[in-house]
Amino acid sequence: MSTFLHSDLEVLYNLAQVIGTPLDLRDQLEQVLSIMSEQAEMERGMISILDRDSGEAILDLAHGVDIDGLDITYKPGEGITGQVAATGKPMIIANLGKDEQFLDRTGARRYLDRSELSFICVPIIYDGKVVGVLSADKVAHQVDDQEYEIQFLSAVAGLIAKAVYTRSIEEENLRLKNMLGRSQRPSAEIVGNSKPMKEIFGLISQVADSNTTVIIHGETGTGKELVARSIHKNSPRAAGPFVEVNCAAMPDTLIESELFGHEKGAFTGASQKRHGRFEEAHGGTIMLDEVGELSPLAQAKLLRVIQERQFQPLGSTRMVKVNVRIIAATNRNLEQDVVSGRFRSDLYYRLNVFPIYMPPLRERGSDILLLADHFVEKFARQFKKNVKRISTPAIDSILAYHWPGNVRELENCIERAVLLATGDTLDSFHLPPSLQMKVITPEKKKQGQLSSLINTYERSLIVDALKDARGNQSQAARILGTTKRIIQYKVEKYGIDVKRFKAKKS
Repeated sequence: MSTFLHSDLEVLYNLAQVIGTPLDLRDQLEQVLSIMSEQAEMERGMISILDRDSGEAILDLAHGVDIDGLDITYKPGEGITGQVAATGKPMIIANLGKDEQFLDRTGARRYLDRSELSFICVPIIYDGKVVGVLSADKVAHQVDDQEYEIQFLSAVAGLIAKAVYTRSIEEENLRLKNMLGRSQRPSAEIVGNSKPMKEIFGLISQVADSNTTVIIHGETGTGKELVARSIHKNSPRAAGPFVEVNCAAMPDTLIESELFGHEKGAFTGASQKRHGRFEEAHGGTIMLDEVGELSPLAQAKLLRVIQERQFQPLGSTRMVKVNVRIIAATNRNLEQDVVSGRFRSDLYYRLNVFPIYMPPLRERGSDILLLADHFVEKFARQFKKNVKRISTPAIDSILAYHWPGNVRELENCIERAVLLATGDTLDSFHLPPSLQMKVITPEKKKQGQLSSLINTYERSLIVDALKDARGNQSQAARILGTTKRIIQYKVEKYGIDVKRFKAKKS
């Protein structure tokens, strides 16, 4: 075994000091990678954690590589990292330009001369088992002794082994919690992790098992139909029909016929008997979208259906009994409509048994990027595109926009952008002109003062949270009620040096 150089012994000592600090595990390991880069001339250091069930190596931390938003895994034996994880034996690639096994899943070396780089990869072993993989680049001409480089990196892996093992447990617990959270979501179609959406999920769970009439309030495009479908799917009526009626899309003369059906010859053009939507929904759920647009006559008939669970089709003398659950939705202020006489008060109180308010997108904070990523994945799959991420300028535009059309507008924008994208990244110029940020010229200084003040206040909030969290971005995100991804984006946007908070202790 080679004797380590004095400089490398100093590096190992500094690493041991970091591992012994009370910082959380992620911060410890991030500092380890930083020291390796600054003091040991190792570039693009990465730590992958082994999934104990699948044996896959999951890229968890990186230095000199942007992995934000990336989900990179290596199956056992896949690429260099996968081979080291599976065999527990270190590997070194002297010349990346001549090796076909190197996958470069991060894309960090895409525009570099690989022939000038060496790649060193060693297992992280704890209690006799591989718990992760440590890897790093090094300038090829600096690698004089391959065995020495492997031994040194293996020594680093030995120092961090316990921390990586504990980190793997943390990640596993987090994945389990996320899986549990997803399983508790009433519908996979409803995407959201913000506080308002968690409250919506709770209300859906509470009301789904009953036959209680529900009314969903909210602006156009907020997802009222998805909530209605979720209530139906999680109810005892899930096997029955879900019938949606857009009350705003029908003229007054047809609403009655549409809802309650008609007999042959009931009116001009009624050439045959037709069942109404209520009858079609028998045994299931009927959603009355934009219920505030119903005519006074249709309101009266709807009230009778709710009260008696029966109705009379147009042109008929027979009564039709139905067993349906009613879910109404509206973007109108029905309370004001009641005061003005536009909407029947007795019908309003019959519908307003269990109200649910759908917040506009601008009030859902962290959900904006979550939804954007969801739609990118959806449309990339639908259009067979290779779009995998959203660029930072595009994120800037998405977060700065006020989204008057709510989730529906965001979905339409992302659909358009994915169609226009030609590579793996959705850029700001793929977005509609209304979303693209305008440069603030001196002439527009006064117009930009409010934005400047908001940015200043936002930066101060993030700095204060990072101080309280001692530089831990995940904890800072929890303090501010947002996601780590948004904190990372804001840190980059405002040029905040996170390292200066990590050394401070409370």
